Amino acid sequence: MTPDGARDEPVWVAGADGCPAGWAVVLFGVTTRAVRRRLLPSFADVLALPERPVVLGIDMVIGLPDQAERGGRACDRAARRLLGRRASSVFSPPARPALDATSYEDALARNRAHSPDGIGLSIQAYHLLPKIREVDALLTPARQDRVIEVHPELSFLAISGGAPLPSKHTPEGQSARQRLLTDASFPDVREAVAQHATPRAKPDDWLDAHAVCWTARRRHAGTAVRLPETPPTDARGLRMEIWR
Repeated sequence: MTPDGARDEPVWVAGADGCPAGWAVVLFGVTTRAVRRRLLPSFADVLALPERPVVLGIDMVIGLPDQAERGGRACDRAARRLLGRRASSVFSPPARPALDATSYEDALARNRAHSPDGIGLSIQAYHLLPKIREVDALLTPARQDRVIEVHPELSFLAISGGAPLPSKHTPEGQSARQRLLTDASFPDVREAVAQHATPRAKPDDWLDAHAVCWTARRRHAGTAVRLPETPPTDARGLRMEIWR
């Protein structure tokens, strides 16, 4: 209770995963253990969530290097070392000059032009450019106090205690992730994923959003781990880090 007798506002954390429909969002009430799920069209809508999550984890790149380096940012390389056989799920982001490219060929040329080794850009990373632009346009160093980059495969690795999992694109992989999330304070995850899944927000998008929310909880509790421990910043002052 507050001094004037009014009830304290519930404390929320959230995880968001970019998907073709926009953003799959999972909210967790730290004090109530309530779970809410939303499908929102834009990152601006995610930032404007009425629950005002104190920590918002997103499965999207925050902070871009001026020059493309082999293996991506330091946090990308650290994530791959931890993930082992799932390392291919970590895409190297574009160099900042490639952010405004209008075609894959344009992005490829810009990335190579701003790389000491002429490094190109994967088609998977290119398809992330609209979401990366959306996030980059709205994030500031101050907003990074509550908005953090999370890779869901690192979250699942932490939830499993380091045990490797099958691909999330297989029935076995999805079932394994559902079991982990059920034990990690999302008891209705199986039913919720089935209810909210659509062709433009698939089951693995919702599973990833839950995992990112789990890491947001850890960040709020002070138990999350940052990769690297002392992150560099990009030209806009954004820290290039991944939390798990």
